[in-house]
Amino acid sequence: MTPRDTSYDAVMNRRPQIMEKALGLDYSRFDQGPMAFDYEGMMQQTGYDLDEVRAVQRMTGVGDTPLLELRNITRMVRSISPPGKGGRIFVKDEAANPSGSFKARRAALSVHEAKKQGYKGVIAATSGNYGAAVASQACMQGINCIIVQELFDSRMVGQPEIMEKGRKCEALGAEVVQLTVGPELFYLMLLLLEETGYFNASLYTPYGIAGIETLGYELAEQVRERCGRDPDVVVVTHAGGGNMTGTARGLRKAGCHDTEMVGASVDLSGLHMASDEDFNRKSFTTGHTGFGVPFATWPDRADVPRNAARSLRYMDRYVLLHQGEVFYVTELLAVLEGIERGPAGNTSLAAAVAVAQEMDQDQILVVQETEYTGAGKHPTAQLTFARDNGVEVRRGDPSENVPGERIVIPEHPDQIKPRDFSMDRMRTSLIRNSVKNSNLDTLGAREVEFLCEETSRDRDFVLGVLEELGVSVNS
Repeated sequence: MTPRDTSYDAVMNRRPQIMEKALGLDYSRFDQGPMAFDYEGMMQQTGYDLDEVRAVQRMTGVGDTPLLELRNITRMVRSISPPGKGGRIFVKDEAANPSGSFKARRAALSVHEAKKQGYKGVIAATSGNYGAAVASQACMQGINCIIVQELFDSRMVGQPEIMEKGRKCEALGAEVVQLTVGPELFYLMLLLLEETGYFNASLYTPYGIAGIETLGYELAEQVRERCGRDPDVVVVTHAGGGNMTGTARGLRKAGCHDTEMVGASVDLSGLHMASDEDFNRKSFTTGHTGFGVPFATWPDRADVPRNAARSLRYMDRYVLLHQGEVFYVTELLAVLEGIERGPAGNTSLAAAVAVAQEMDQDQILVVQETEYTGAGKHPTAQLTFARDNGVEVRRGDPSENVPGERIVIPEHPDQIKPRDFSMDRMRTSLIRNSVKNSNLDTLGAREVEFLCEETSRDRDFVLGVLEELGVSVNS
């Protein structure tokens, strides 16, 4: 028997076969050409409707999390808003899920499907809360779990927030494989999937996104019950795009077609996420532009052939925040509301503090999630680690923040001023990337229609971008 070639190139070339076996899902059946594919058909392939997903999640205590009104923060926002402004701020407290974040919703459906199909275990490549969620659900379902993390730089110095999440994964019974930053993460995951025959519990499968739809649907139900109307704005921390995609789809299934979807990320421009030098000079491991922009503009960079998280189909506005603003709001939530939560959800809360100032007082803004906090996630740990890595930390004007060099924490809430990132700039990048990666010189009607769906823009916009790119279109 010829030994299996486990070199990097050989394993990466076997990716389509490994993925199909590890998911029981043939992505090629949805292809409509080199670029276009049937997105809704792929989502329906899970075989679960919304009620069935909710039933699966309830079996392991996932979902039905409380909606909390942040009355003290709302009063504070109104004190710094123009007369009559300052929308009511609510938060969906996803820290109430078994693993402490909304990602339990993704994991519940993925692990349930793995067990249903007869897999003996699940694997996920993640340094975040999703690992803990998969570990928790695998424990409840009685199957094995391996979590693969990028944790260290080349000095073997680990990022405290990722170390905290790794600790939680191990506490929940998972085997945790820890790596230095670099291109090995997905290679090793593919190798482990091939060796073990386990299920790929990726963040980016249709199961992972369908699991989040229940969050948006619940949110709509709770706001209507409490306020007698739909939410005007929902703010979502944006990283890989699944959070935005699933929540928006759930809201639409609940009939909330006019709710504005606002994405929020920490601005880490200038830092390269795969750089050994930059790895420990960033104080946020998720919810930042290093994921938010690349995944929005080219979703299929993920570990599956077709990513089910496609945020530009759903996002209406994208705002960026400085690191210090999120640390400030983390403390604000604790001292004003008596709620201590982790950094990712507080990214969207920081955006909400500013966005609510633009809204009328009878309007409703919902911060879509919270997450648990812990030793490595706490601002004290993050800021101490930043100082240890040569980053200056001080109070002052947050606009003086420089990613990887200086974290400036506001002195007053009216200094929190998120900056809008151009949606059309991201849409243009998505179209450019789609053309480049499909190797097409000329697009047909279906490709143009697909790009309209991907960017949530009309045909004239897409044709205008294609003309600028010098791409011809068949009439």
